[in-house]
Amino acid sequence: MRNLKIEKLSQLTGHDASIFKVVGFKEANLFLSGAGDGWVVVWDLKAPDMGRLISKVDKQIFSLCYLSGHELILAGNMEGGLHWINLNEPDNTKNISHHKNGVFAIEQVDESVFTAGGEGLLTRWDIKATSSIESIHLSNKSLRCMAYSAERNEIAVGASDQNIYLLDATTLNLKNTIEAAHDNSVFTLQYSPDNKYLISGGRDAHLRIRSIEDSFTEINKQPAHWYTINHLVYHPDGSLFATASRDKTIKVWDATTFQLLKVLDTTRYGGHLNSVNHLHWSTYNNCLISCSDDRSIILWSIE
Repeated sequence: MRNLKIEKLSQLTGHDASIFKVVGFKEANLFLSGAGDGWVVVWDLKAPDMGRLISKVDKQIFSLCYLSGHELILAGNMEGGLHWINLNEPDNTKNISHHKNGVFAIEQVDESVFTAGGEGLLTRWDIKATSSIESIHLSNKSLRCMAYSAERNEIAVGASDQNIYLLDATTLNLKNTIEAAHDNSVFTLQYSPDNKYLISGGRDAHLRIRSIEDSFTEINKQPAHWYTINHLVYHPDGSLFATASRDKTIKVWDATTFQLLKVLDTTRYGGHLNSVNHLHWSTYNNCLISCSDDRSIILWSIE
């Protein structure tokens, strides 16, 4: 078993509500956070205590995405609105009411961007026109998460109906449906960097690994947390992945053997006091960034 050295580098505060998303920004040392207070904040890993407010919207932010190659940030709110934040004019934010019951995931694919909504709708948007192009109704329940594989030109969508939907990223044709992928809502999924596996986590607290080469056959299933797995993310070199849970912990796993390596909790590592909602593993010093219902962000060194 690999021996990992864990160090809590810093705990950042400033948001006035649960923080739901942390995502990469323009450069590797920068990242964004979005929270229930409607704030979008940029942080610098070189000077982490100096968070800067970029924009404030009047709804809880559930999803967040920096559109690479554009001076835009997209923030999805709890009521289904999509905020287009122009970094050149952050006070002139365009809010488009499109989805219902929340925008839970945003994914950029080349010059398009996809949003997943609480009404089961997947929508493709034209970034330059800031307008929707087409929508498909995948489920009668919420679409909770998305992942994109460039190699397969494929989008995977996890839903509250327990299914995972696989779509062609160009045509949006449904290629496959993995039915009963979890025993409850599918909250997070990722393609492995080598495109061998599709890994998912859900409200059933289980981690499930499927072999892409073997028609998405499940090859590993384990009760990974006590409560909902909110998010999972790969280490930049693909050797590890981490899961975040409502049980207040972050767990670090070997990406080849799927063995549990470390549990980052409050008692041993000074971890979060409430549900851990989202993770971002930066290429800058391989820093793992976590955010929580405890209104804080923690920076972790994992060697």
